[in-house]
Amino acid sequence: MSWGEDDGETAHMNGKPAAQVVEEPCVVTKNTDVEALGERGSGFRKQTDIQDFYKIRDECLAEGKLWEDPEFEAVDSSIFFSRSPPRPFEWKRPMEIVDNPRLFVEGATRFDVQQGELGDCWLLAAVANLTLQPTLFHQVVPDDQSFVDKYAGIFHFRFWQYGRWVDVVVDDRLPTCYGKLVYLHSSQSNEFWSALLEKAYAKLHGSYEALKGGSTCEAMEDFTGGVSEMYDLEKPPSNLFQILLKAFERNSLMGCSIEPDPSVTEMQTAEGLVKGHAYSITRVQYVDINTPNTQGKIPLLRLRNPWGNEAEWTGAWSDKSPEWRFIPESEKQEIGLVFEEDGEFWMSYRD
Repeated sequence: MSWGEDDGETAHMNGKPAAQVVEEPCVVTKNTDVEALGERGSGFRKQTDIQDFYKIRDECLAEGKLWEDPEFEAVDSSIFFSRSPPRPFEWKRPMEIVDNPRLFVEGATRFDVQQGELGDCWLLAAVANLTLQPTLFHQVVPDDQSFVDKYAGIFHFRFWQYGRWVDVVVDDRLPTCYGKLVYLHSSQSNEFWSALLEKAYAKLHGSYEALKGGSTCEAMEDFTGGVSEMYDLEKPPSNLFQILLKAFERNSLMGCSIEPDPSVTEMQTAEGLVKGHAYSITRVQYVDINTPNTQGKIPLLRLRNPWGNEAEWTGAWSDKSPEWRFIPESEKQEIGLVFEEDGEFWMSYRD
């Protein structure tokens, strides 16, 4: 695999398949709960003045200029820390990429998360889950910014760091190649919240390359202020599905991954799952099943691959698999069953 395709280290336990759950999110209740990046205790050493989003935006609007971030400049070192770019990258603002840029197009959904050339599937799995919880989402992605009202080329995002929420501001210059975004992007070409969120997280960690390989648990904690738990799927608790079901009902964020085996060259299982790759768990449900011989409920999980393409599970309960003929139409509608090459798929918990 090329550098851009290698997802590196993903969340796992003891080198085995694992599931991750983060619970008890910490919610921002007032503006004083948030520290500006660079303030004492924010985990970031400032080079210039403390970056206050509202102050900077107002100053830029008054002066009629677009902001350029002196802390995270549009230079190669903001992308790579260990090497030179493999090809020329050009930093462009969304208005230079498309005619009608928007922060959101018909709201934010998990399908807005399409992995680019960076091995940060661990982060994207958490971002996709974040869209399922509107309150948590707008805690991380404040809704007081846009490309229309008070646009000054500056956006801000909030992450939980060292026991407090930290507000990270970025300008909207993004790495491109031949006019296309290089890294995280939306399925809608004129939607940019996900690309800007990734840039803010890269700034927090020093560069885009610093996001290559990581823990989905860490990203979930940074998005919620919650506490994460990890379960080894080779030695799971007997009630793990009930744990996952309760976590889903409580709006917890969940993900899973398979640790790659260094002795095996094949990076994909026979059923299409990618080893060393993070997946979001987007639904947990008992589904009614009615076969000629049995009636009852089967435990199913809905997963999403951050690649957002045809790389999906191909085993039982995959898209258009014969098992679905035993599920009543009303049940299919209730769980929102669709068969598309969008990276999302169902599978049995037992698999």
